[in-house]
Amino acid sequence: MTQINLRDYYPDFYITDCIIEVPNEVAALMNSYEHAEAAYYLRRYRHKAYYSLDRDDGIEHDILFVSLSPCEIYERKVTVEQLHAAIAALPGKQAKRIYAYYFLGMSKSAIAKAEGVNESAVRDSIDRGLRNIEKFLKNFL
Repeated sequence: MTQINLRDYYPDFYITDCIIEVPNEVAALMNSYEHAEAAYYLRRYRHKAYYSLDRDDGIEHDILFVSLSPCEIYERKVTVEQLHAAIAALPGKQAKRIYAYYFLGMSKSAIAKAEGVNESAVRDSIDRGLRNIEKFLKNFL
């Protein structure tokens, strides 16, 4: 059991010292919350963020969530379908390398190492694949 002073944690409610015994886990939890709050105030001070984006009035949601019109939704869907069709029309190695580089975020050297080829071969293959995608999309329109 650990003794804590409630005045330290709740200075607005306790004007005088009020010492109570609590289990060690509760004291550790209260201490960790106090450290987290101090870290939050320090981050807020350092970044000059004197406002909170954690409010529940929906302002942040309205700012971050952009409502799309039905035309824009359809246009995005068609564009994604065209892009997938263009990638599917590529030769196997080009499609795999473009997928690994752009969708999986692998570097060209990592792709080359995984396939056991030279990095320049991967770079040239990705460049050729992008040119083929561009040709496909120009013909598609």
